Amino acid sequence: MTTLSVNINKIATLRNSRGSNNPDLIKTALDIERFGAQGITVHPRPDERHIRYRDVYGLKKVISTELNVEGNCTEEKFIAMVLASQPAQVTLVPDTLGQITSNHGWNTIEHKAFLLNMVSLFKSAGIRTSIFVDPVIEMIEGAAATGTDRIELYTEAYAKEYAKGNKEAAIKPYIAAAEKANKLGIGINAGHDLDLQNLQYFAQHIPGLLEVSIGHALICDALYLGLENTVQLYKRSLSTTNPYIFGKA
Repeated sequence: MTTLSVNINKIATLRNSRGSNNPDLIKTALDIERFGAQGITVHPRPDERHIRYRDVYGLKKVISTELNVEGNCTEEKFIAMVLASQPAQVTLVPDTLGQITSNHGWNTIEHKAFLLNMVSLFKSAGIRTSIFVDPVIEMIEGAAATGTDRIELYTEAYAKEYAKGNKEAAIKPYIAAAEKANKLGIGINAGHDLDLQNLQYFAQHIPGLLEVSIGHALICDALYLGLENTVQLYKRSLSTTNPYIFGKA
């Protein structure tokens, strides 16, 4: 079964815009869990324009599902925060300073030595690791060489092609990447621009998909549909049987 981890960065953005605690980030995260999400994702950045580093510590104290912390592991403050807060999972993302949103995966070949060290550091602390990658076979192989537990497939390219009506072309490189990851024994996560239009097709066709992390689209949908209803709709998109799991494809 593919689990849904809800990224609450946009809740923090709204809170920060007025300088108070409305909406209450902790309460919202707990409500999202209560509504059925199987995880909470946060992606703190150095300027703390949405999630603040202290938010991570507060969330870790109360989250009953899984806390996934994404971020740039070249930042010493990020590394220290992850080691101190002990989330269930850390997702290593190659952000640049001031970047609006993640827009590429790691070059796991060029940065193999660095990623190997980071993966080893976090795993030795008992934290599951995931590396953000593009759906390129060489990058999947490079990720495997670091010893990472999982990869997170960067799905913006899929979402763009899907929106153009090119579903088969959109999913093809992701299927190949997932099949390679499965052969190498790496778990598969995915995220970025997945929404109620493209999620079900993606989940149905990716063999071994363990988790999707969705924030922006889900929060936008919640403005019209309500937060509880929206979480349930995203979970429903993931509940349709994946034909690959039962060998029917």
